[in-house]
Amino acid sequence: MTAESSVPPCCAASRPASAPQPVALSAPPARKNTPLKGMIRLEGGVFRMGNEDEKANPLDGEGPVREVKVDPFLIDPTTVTNAQFARFIKETGYVTEAERFGWSFVFHLLLPPDAASSTPAPDGTPWWRAVEGAYWKSPEGPGSDVRRRQKHPVIHVSWNDATAYAAWAGKRLPTETEWEFAARGGLDQARYPWGDELTPRGQRRCNVWQGQGVFPDHHTGTPGPVAADSYRPNAYGLYNTVGNVWEWVADWFDDTRDRRSMRGGSYLCDDSYCNRYRVAARTANTPDSSTGNTGFRCAADA
Repeated sequence: MTAESSVPPCCAASRPASAPQPVALSAPPARKNTPLKGMIRLEGGVFRMGNEDEKANPLDGEGPVREVKVDPFLIDPTTVTNAQFARFIKETGYVTEAERFGWSFVFHLLLPPDAASSTPAPDGTPWWRAVEGAYWKSPEGPGSDVRRRQKHPVIHVSWNDATAYAAWAGKRLPTETEWEFAARGGLDQARYPWGDELTPRGQRRCNVWQGQGVFPDHHTGTPGPVAADSYRPNAYGLYNTVGNVWEWVADWFDDTRDRRSMRGGSYLCDDSYCNRYRVAARTANTPDSSTGNTGFRCAADA
């Protein structure tokens, strides 16, 4: 199994290896006070990880189903928000990789009018466009901002950015095992954090593609993240563990050790094309890549 064959093109566009590498930054200092208030403590235990769902891509490595033991840990109820990330930037002066590269990937339906000359992603995914000036604070490029999106997940953050934030906050990224244990909310082998039906009693429970099966050109609304605490939490109190934004986790995706795992799916996932808004689903991207549908949440040792 190779990373290239395992990564669905709708989920993650990767920076080309030929992209000029920016000067590396030193790690930001840790906060003097690192309170873990608001994190959810999970006592761990043994659970059945993975899935052999008929909707799964066999190249993704979801299966086989196996029993895994998890030690007690803490995890954030939501992904890190723009407001939280802004505090990190203010206190440390950290510069994200999207800023240092000078661009990041924006979904084509969210492009500003003056971004028509943006460059399509190099991996044959024209719905991802490399937009100069796109970064966490200007998600769609110059002229866009997050002033009205303070509670939305921070996006356009690489795995390296996420680990820098986590270290500053006195936390870390969850492992894939911890993430899936928490995302399941105590349900054994359920497809979603609330059960096996995507819209129980016709109610939407997550933010995924709303295009009546026509990805990537038709959406019934405006695609993009919603507030990090939207919809109902799962039984453990975690919000949006499927849909909204992909979440970086600590692990390498496979033995090639060139891409880091992401979990949970995003607002671009659609059953007709990329059914990866399930708790067992996984994908990956290179640690320096950033897109408009990837964020993260933090964990900590209990």
